[in-house]
Amino acid sequence: MSTGSAIRSTGIVVALASEASALASRAAKPDDITALPEGAALYLSGMGPKAARHAAEALAAAGASALAVFGVAGALSDTLRNGTLFCPERVLDDEGHAYVTDAAWSKGLRQRLTGIATPLHATGTLLSVASPLLTATAKRAAHQQHAALAVDMESAAVAAVAQERGLPFAVLRAIVDEVGDAIPPALNGSIDAWGRPRPLRLMAAFFRQPSLVGELPRLYSRMQRATHALRAAAETAGPALGWHR
Repeated sequence: MSTGSAIRSTGIVVALASEASALASRAAKPDDITALPEGAALYLSGMGPKAARHAAEALAAAGASALAVFGVAGALSDTLRNGTLFCPERVLDDEGHAYVTDAAWSKGLRQRLTGIATPLHATGTLLSVASPLLTATAKRAAHQQHAALAVDMESAAVAAVAQERGLPFAVLRAIVDEVGDAIPPALNGSIDAWGRPRPLRLMAAFFRQPSLVGELPRLYSRMQRATHALRAAAETAGPALGWHR
């Protein structure tokens, strides 16, 4: 464990290395706890509910007094555009389990963020799924079925741990892909669990589908805008994301 001492404040689950860089001043190690100021800490979990649950349990065991999820999400509705911050009131998994975010914490977080230039959406539901939704058709179908505004793969798993441990829970996401955006499966399969490129797989994907090279500027631009929004939110909300015991 990289903290060197028990966590005294928020334990934050982040799936991707690029998300962690928006919070931590030094590189976070995958599958490990990294200390933040104000007694907070993050866990760079990798993608998916199993990894997120493991991270949340590790943060809680290390003394976190609250749990949060921070990072990017995909839009399921035209309401949310690339670079918009989303602080949902409710998290839903694809099996129908629902979790409510801590009302007082979420309200305080939203109040802190109202002064920044980045758009903020503070109502609605976030859907968590086990596998990524890569097409506009899949995203619109999920919106119709669940009435959720955005989708990720980690929040419900962390919410479940928070509920089991009796800890406050909040989510702050920035929208990366819009509802009409498709993510080529070959490119999605060319990154590791922490969102880092796998060079050999990427080269093989380009060899099989040269047209994929043309997708990179759009995807890079989307991720840059979302990461910029996360960095602005972290600077404004503080490393504990506005939580105080």
